[in-house]
Formats: sequence, C-alpha cells, structure tokens
Amino acid sequence: MSVTLRKRKNANGTTSLRLDIYKDGKHTIETLKHLQLAKPSNLNDRESNKELLQQAEAIRLTRAIELEGNNYNMDSDAAKKTIITVWMQTYVDAYTKKDKRNMQGVLNRFSDFLILEKKSGLTFGNLTALLIEDFIDYLQSKSTGEGAKSYFNRFKKMIKNAYRKRFLKSNILDEVERKAKGKANKKDVLTLAEIATLAATPTESSEVKRAALFSTVTGLAWVDIKQLTWDKIKFDSSQLEIVRSKLKEENNSYTIPLNKTALKLLGEVGPARERIFNLPTANGANKTLKAWVERAGINKKITWHNLRHSYGTNLIFNEVDILTTSKLLMHSSTAQTMRYVQAAEEMKQKGTDKLNFEL
Repeated sequence: MSVTLRKRKNANGTTSLRLDIYKDGKHTIETLKHLQLAKPSNLNDRESNKELLQQAEAIRLTRAIELEGNNYNMDSDAAKKTIITVWMQTYVDAYTKKDKRNMQGVLNRFSDFLILEKKSGLTFGNLTALLIEDFIDYLQSKSTGEGAKSYFNRFKKMIKNAYRKRFLKSNILDEVERKAKGKANKKDVLTLAEIATLAATPTESSEVKRAALFSTVTGLAWVDIKQLTWDKIKFDSSQLEIVRSKLKEENNSYTIPLNKTALKLLGEVGPARERIFNLPTANGANKTLKAWVERAGINKKITWHNLRHSYGTNLIFNEVDILTTSKLLMHSSTAQTMRYVQAAEEMKQKGTDKLNFEL
C-alpha cells in the first residue's frame, strides 16, 4: 500500500504531475491536472513550481492517510510531517462555497502568524492548543468587530476537516480553552428625513447621487447597482429582476418591487444592455458620498454599504415584517435580517428620547 508522486515532461516543456496509488495489489493513477508545472524560464516560474509541488505533496499525503484508514498511527504516519499551511491551501483550492475568499483570508492570516512566530513549516504533529490560542490573540489584534471571531470559526472548520481526514490523532480544538471574541461594529444608518436632506443637497456627481438614492429605496449593494442594465427593469410591473453577484448558488435570482421614487430616479430609459448608472470606482463613489453627507450636515459615517443597511432598517422601523424585509434584502435566512431589527429599535428609542421634558 503506497502513494507515489510522479512527474512527466510534456512536449511543450511543461511537466504533468500524477499519483501512482497501489493498494491490495491494484494500481490506479490520479492525474493532478490543476497542478501542471510551467517550463522554468525565470525565478517566478521556479517559485510557482515549488508551491505547486508542495500542494501536490500535500495531496499525496492525504491519499496515503486515506488509504491507511483505521490503521492510522500518528507516531509513524506521514500526517505528522504534513505542513499545515500547505494542506490548508489544497483545502481552500478545492473549496466551492461562497465564502471561499474568506477561507483564503484565514489561511493568509495563519501564514502571517506563523512567520511572526518563526514556525512557517509547522506540521500537524507539532500543532498545540497553546499555539492556537496565540493565533486567537493574533486575530483579535488584527481585526475589528466580528472579524476575529469570523476568521477563527473558519480556521476551526479547516482543523475539524483535518481531524476527520486523520491528519490529527485527536480533535485538538477540544483542548483550546479560549474563544475568539468580537461584536459587530455598529453601522450608521440614514433615517428617511436624512435621506430627504441628502436628496435636496447638491453634490459634484449627479450619477453618484442618483445611484446612492436609488440604493436607499431598493437596498441594492454597490456591486449590483454598478452593473445594473436597463433590461433588468420591468416597467409594466414596476419591478427589477436581478441575479445577485455576491451569491454563487444556483438560486440567486430575485425580483424587487420599485416604488415611485425608485422609478423616478431611473431617469430616461436607455438601450437594453446599457448600464443605468455611469459610476466611478467604489473608492471614488465612497469619497463623493462622504463629502456629500458632510455637506448635508449629517454627522454620520456613511459608505455605500450603509445605504443598504439604511434600507433594511427603515423597512423594519416602518413596521414591515422581518420575513418580507428578509426577502426584499435577498437574505438567505431571517437570521441575517435581525441586525436591522435592533437598529430600528434604537431609532425608535432615540425618537422617544426627544419627547423628554423636565418635571
């Protein structure tokens, strides 16, 4: 029973990688098509090939451990020698869920942490609960709000997977006594009165103004509003059809009703495939938005994302039920919508506080 990594030179100078797997007298071949080595012509090619070989080795070790199954022995197996970050990269590369970028972010932070600790080649055999707790401290020093907690939850997901794949003899997370802490940063939202003030305040970009106001009455995120085209607007039913860019699952198509304000903000209709809003970069739009809010005398930190939060909060504040609000915001569950309930309650409290008087 063995797994061997083999190389094969191709006519174009590249090198293909494969695994020769022997078990119970049977020989099978697994071609690693996504890890083809380039013909090394410079330093970058050589470094890239080195990383690909490390990933191939991690896959080889994974297959070897899978073959050993219940005969796994931490003291003698290849898992003890597997470099954690190399294995994690193979895990992220094969990851298909919508938070893949966040999983890569976890790996990047763990790699930076290990460099700081001078443990870049850390293997599963040398992973300790104390080191994981130090990583929690590192995450909290580099993150704000729920960042540390979110990253650590994804880190745990990878470690649990490694345990299930028998890279760890026991679930080391059971020995970790600390937890990553963090609360979501409170996001400023615009009331309907403040949105009306903005609408009456001039700004240097009429397109940014029009798009921002459209976002406050539709809840569209920046990425969705920037690429919105005229063929997505159904004027006969006063609706907008959208496929959310942020969501990767198949069921990511939504219909949003448009009120009179939204329809007025659309302006003159253009060609079907033409973008409705001629916008700059996200950074440029946020700079314009910031200056516009300041000019309107609104003392709040507002970015494009806050416009979407304002939409959700104003719906709840005006007694739209949470299920309907969740659907309008295109959330996958009402749990994501609960933050707007809290924000709306705070707005109500501030409103009643203004009615205080001395007795």
